[in-house]
Amino acid sequence: MKAKLIVFLSLLLTGGISMYAQNSKTLVAYFSYSGNTREIANQIKELTGGDIFEIQTVKPYPAEYQPCTEVAKKEMEENARPAIKGKVENMERYDTIFVGCPSWWHTAPMAVLTFLESYDLSGKTVIPFCTHESKEDGAFAAIEKATPDSKHLKGFDCFGHSVKSAKPKVEKWLKEIKIIK
Repeated sequence: MKAKLIVFLSLLLTGGISMYAQNSKTLVAYFSYSGNTREIANQIKELTGGDIFEIQTVKPYPAEYQPCTEVAKKEMEENARPAIKGKVENMERYDTIFVGCPSWWHTAPMAVLTFLESYDLSGKTVIPFCTHESKEDGAFAAIEKATPDSKHLKGFDCFGHSVKSAKPKVEKWLKEIKIIK
């Protein structure tokens, strides 16, 4: 037992283990239409060791871009909450929840709000991340508004066309917000 404690303390002191990661359970929840947000979610999962959950709608969005944007715009205008598949088991065990999505019509997709409103996230740390082709432009604010009793840390956004090479930027961001060392 003493030897295990010495190894643990030496890893902790040398930065081999993040103090934050040892004291919390992390979930990376994301909605991805094109796969860009999924790529960033997987990078966050890999760097933090967190669990992952894909937010999927019961009724899939149209595969073609233009019809998809029309459905998304209608949902936004109606403040709709599309039904989603699955549920995170034992959400209460998570202290830190990354929430990722593309920016649609200057906000988060309504399916992300369905997800957030399905749980009591009071007292949890919620960290947004977003992919886009112009700018984040409101998705972070929508996520924060849907989780008013949560602690919020600085979000991460990147252009969809650059997600494959974003890992160094994701790692730098996670260090800045003190999730990893």
